[in-house]
Amino acid sequence: MVAASSALSAPALVSKCTVLPEQKSNLGDLKLSVSDLPMLSCHYIQKGCLFTRPPFPIDYLISLLKKSLSQTLSHFPPLAGRFTTDSDGYIYITSNDAGVDFIHKNATVWSVRDILSPVHVPENVKSFFALDRTVSYEGHYKPILTVQVTELADGVFIGCAMNHAVADGTSFWNFFNTFAELTKGIKKISKQPEFSRESVLVSPAVLRIPDGGLKVTFDENEPLSERIFSFSRESILKLKARVNNNKWIDNGHVDAVELLGKQSNDTYWLKKTESNGEISSFQSLSALLWRAVTRARKLHVNKMTTFRMAVNCRHRLNPKLDLLYFGNAIQSIPTYASAGDVLSKDLRWCAEQLNKNVNAHDDKTVRRFVEDWESNPRVFPLGNFDGASVTMGSSPRFPMYDNDFGWGRPLAVRSGKANKFDGKISAFPGREGGGTVDLEVVLAPETMAGIESDHEFMQYVS
Repeated sequence: MVAASSALSAPALVSKCTVLPEQKSNLGDLKLSVSDLPMLSCHYIQKGCLFTRPPFPIDYLISLLKKSLSQTLSHFPPLAGRFTTDSDGYIYITSNDAGVDFIHKNATVWSVRDILSPVHVPENVKSFFALDRTVSYEGHYKPILTVQVTELADGVFIGCAMNHAVADGTSFWNFFNTFAELTKGIKKISKQPEFSRESVLVSPAVLRIPDGGLKVTFDENEPLSERIFSFSRESILKLKARVNNNKWIDNGHVDAVELLGKQSNDTYWLKKTESNGEISSFQSLSALLWRAVTRARKLHVNKMTTFRMAVNCRHRLNPKLDLLYFGNAIQSIPTYASAGDVLSKDLRWCAEQLNKNVNAHDDKTVRRFVEDWESNPRVFPLGNFDGASVTMGSSPRFPMYDNDFGWGRPLAVRSGKANKFDGKISAFPGREGGGTVDLEVVLAPETMAGIESDHEFMQYVS
């Protein structure tokens, strides 16, 4: 481990520059949608990948990344643009080739082990990202994307801060995957983003911005504890069998396709079928966490708890959106239950509540959510306002470990300080694949201590 003094020191700035798209954009203005606008009060997305140190000089890597980023921006012109607001109050992404920031920092006092070995995610990971505490509305005058490369003693971290009113997780990781592909030398990208704005998500409703601009809806300074909990394929299959009252048999033939599906990125895996009422693996895992957090918070039995899951609407709409639609196409599904019910009823009951709401979120429900927002345009109330909420974001389906820039897959995925509060959970695929999952769990320190001593929860943790 590094010494305490160096653990507290910030990475040193080596260089900062603006990267422009290789080719000028001919994309017209993109109007922010009903799914984009609520995100204007959220922080920029901050996620990135930790790698071993490449087998060539760091200066060459920086030059290579700048060149491939320029190429990538030509495929994602909105990321090199800025927001504009017209006289009617509509907000657009103008792909004006203003460019993105590229930052190189040195943190060679830290090693890969310093990042990965602590039980709790160390604070220094937050310094691997730019645009800290930047609210997405600021994309009117700040870059919509900033890439930061931080060199470690034996590794390198590539972190991206991307405006959350421009992209959701599906779009973010499509950009990151494309950036990696072009750095590796691939000539034709595998997933061309789609920029049409012709769905029900594009609305005539106007979000009125207060004179002072927008700010996040949660306390940015509350004390938090953060830990990555890993779940093996075997553990998840055992949990799913328990929830479905099945005998668990590992025949060695259940693969990642069965567990994760390939149709679309989403925050659950296997849909319930009417014939057998099967609860999915991810809903089982979510229910396990819901119970553990509720127990650790020591809530009154009558206290109403909320478990929110972000779901991808691309395939739920009719007609469907392109799976590579670039922008936000997510909605937040709340499931409510009293603390008494969450803890006194069995795990399957909790999972069934989540399952029921996710399966009911069809085209009609998506449109109803849109109509509700249009009747009262508002920003998304991110946070844990009543001390009894859990918010699940990201997805174990996102191809985070497909980001090979030319010298190997990531060692780990980590995120910055953005949009973190007591009860914020992010689901990542495990590095091993095959249905493994990592949950990035952010809780009040006393609640974290509670789930870490919760036998029902911890028996499934690797």
